[in-house]
Amino acid sequence: MQPTDPAWSDEEARLRTAICKIGELCYSRGTVVASDGNISARMRDGSILVTPTGSMKGFLTPHQLAKLDKHGTPAGTGPKPSSEIGIHLVVYEERPDAQAVIHAHPPHAVAMTIAGIDMQMPVIPEVIVTIGGIPTAPFGTPGTPELPETIRDIVRCSDTVVMTNHGSVTLGSNLMDAFKKLDMLEHTARILWLAHTAKGGLDPLPAQDVAKLLATRSALGITQRNTLEDNCAVPNKST
Repeated sequence: MQPTDPAWSDEEARLRTAICKIGELCYSRGTVVASDGNISARMRDGSILVTPTGSMKGFLTPHQLAKLDKHGTPAGTGPKPSSEIGIHLVVYEERPDAQAVIHAHPPHAVAMTIAGIDMQMPVIPEVIVTIGGIPTAPFGTPGTPELPETIRDIVRCSDTVVMTNHGSVTLGSNLMDAFKKLDMLEHTARILWLAHTAKGGLDPLPAQDVAKLLATRSALGITQRNTLEDNCAVPNKST
C-alpha cells in the first residue's frame, strides 16, 4: 500500500489501512465482486472515511478513500464517495454506538431475499444467542434516497439487515466487528439455503428452546443487540 499522508492523524491512517484490508477480506470471501458494495468507518471527531464510487474493494489503497464530515459533505477535494453513502449516514444517525458499516452483496443472503426465505426465523443456536436473527428490509431503488430509508427502522434494533434483491448491511463497534457480522450473515444464509434445498421448507425451533437459548446470554456475557429479544422487524400480528 502507499505510504501514509503526513496530514493524516494516527487514527485516520489506521482506519484508512483497515478499510482497505476489510475490502480485501470481503473480496476474498466473495461477498463483494467488481465494484459492488461499500465500506466506511467513523472517526472520533465524527468524520467518515468511505470507499470511493466505482472502486474494486479488493484492490484499494488508503489514498483512494473519500473523507466526509459527519453530515456527509466531502471534506475538501478528493475522491468521490460511494453513491450509496446514504446507507452509511442512516446507520450513523440512528446508531451512535456504530463506528463501522459494511454494505456487501453476499450471494446466498441475497438469494434468500429473492426466494422470500425469512432469515429472522430462529433456527441456528449460535445466531439466536448472539444477534437473534437477520431481518429483511423491503426493496429500495439502489443509488436513490429511497434505499437507505428502507433500513432506518431496522438498524435501530439490529446490527444486520438484508435488503430485498440487493445486498446486506452490517454495523459494528469497529471494522472487524462489522466484518464478523457479515461473515456470520452469509454463513447463516448458506446453511439455511442448504436446509431448504434438502427439505423443501424449514421450521423454527420451538419457542421454549429459543427462550432457553436467549436465557444463556447473560451467563455468557453477551450484551450486543438481539433482534429476538427486541422484537426487531417482527410484523405486528394485530394488523
